Amino acid sequence: MAKKELSTPEKLKALYDLQSIDSKIDRLQVLKGELPLEVEDLEDDIEASKKRIEKMKTELEDLKQEVTGHQVSVENSNALIERYEKQLESVKNNREFDALTKEVGMQKLEIQLSEKKLRIANEKNEAKKTLLEDMNVKLENTIALLEAKKSELSEITKETDIEEEKLQTKSEKAKKKVDDFLLTAYERIRQNYKNGLAVVSAERDSCGGCHISIPPQLQLDIEAELQIIPCENCGRIFTPNYDERKQLEKETAKA
Repeated sequence: MAKKELSTPEKLKALYDLQSIDSKIDRLQVLKGELPLEVEDLEDDIEASKKRIEKMKTELEDLKQEVTGHQVSVENSNALIERYEKQLESVKNNREFDALTKEVGMQKLEIQLSEKKLRIANEKNEAKKTLLEDMNVKLENTIALLEAKKSELSEITKETDIEEEKLQTKSEKAKKKVDDFLLTAYERIRQNYKNGLAVVSAERDSCGGCHISIPPQLQLDIEAELQIIPCENCGRIFTPNYDERKQLEKETAKA
């Protein structure tokens, strides 16, 4: 169903009401602060930490196998040396003696090389174990911090969700009263500013959004509601301050 054609004052009032509702929603979001983003960042950090820990465990397992390999190599070389030395006891000529002595020397070099590699592997293993312990402690601390942030966010959410849901319903209803062209402009302007202000009134002779000075004649035009007037500096849409106007009318009536 097409929206009925509104007068300029009705368009401006509809915009003002919509902004008032959306500003209340924005304030509720501010109340939550950066907590949702902090929770998301912590969850990402935990996921990344778990992957790093799994990678470290794989590296430690590889090092464990490497250490075992070097130990086996040392054992094999020692076994060969023992065998060659027994054979030396029964050599028949110098050629056999020299050959066996050379083999013993080669195996002793193999042992030195394997022991060096074993020492390096063990040092890496100890360093990675220490690093893994630190990573696990950091992960536990991050998980604890996440739970605290989630609990804090949950408490705030409990307080704000019901109110926010009501305001969102009001916002959707208010949007239906706004001219389609103005609604598109309103939503575009809201996205341009962190405070979400697309509709403002004059405050102390200045724009309620960017605070640039508003000439007296333009202030009169805004109050007259004869046309849609955007701020020449920030592009926000000017409307009268209907709440102040209503309060003034009440005070005048009482007088």
